Amino acid sequence: MSEPGAGGESLLFLTDEQLRKGIEAMFFAYRGFTADPDRILDGMDYGRAHHRAIHFIHRSPGTTVNNLLSILGVTKQSLNRVLRTLIDDGLVESRVGRVDKRERHLFLTEKGSELERALSDAQRARMRAAYRAAGPQAVQGFRTVLEAMMDPDLRKQYQTMKESGA
Repeated sequence: MSEPGAGGESLLFLTDEQLRKGIEAMFFAYRGFTADPDRILDGMDYGRAHHRAIHFIHRSPGTTVNNLLSILGVTKQSLNRVLRTLIDDGLVESRVGRVDKRERHLFLTEKGSELERALSDAQRARMRAAYRAAGPQAVQGFRTVLEAMMDPDLRKQYQTMKESGA
């Protein structure tokens, strides 16, 4: 199935030390991946929860609060705090559902779209540079590893979003 890689390491069997190095690389990569948006958000008194909400509202305009809860995997109370701030600050608009009046559909305002663009531009630049440095095979391998690490229900949710192009 898998041939030994560089240095003779087999991808079918990794030592605990090799796995530890991968885990540490993920921690440090995540710090780098979130550093630029964190700097942007810091002066606004927003955090990563706000960033994630803005990202997924942008990704699926009109998404419901319940769908956002499902995607983010946070408590309703936690999401309500984040949304209340984003709505009060004019970044997100909540509209009553046309079919079900109990539903709240979320949209970014122009101000919210501008913030989303700044946050995404920073992360896209970092990803683009990393992908360019790693090469196409590594990019595909990285995606495969990330998808394999997802819990099955989250992988299904991710695949649905990916296929919808939303």
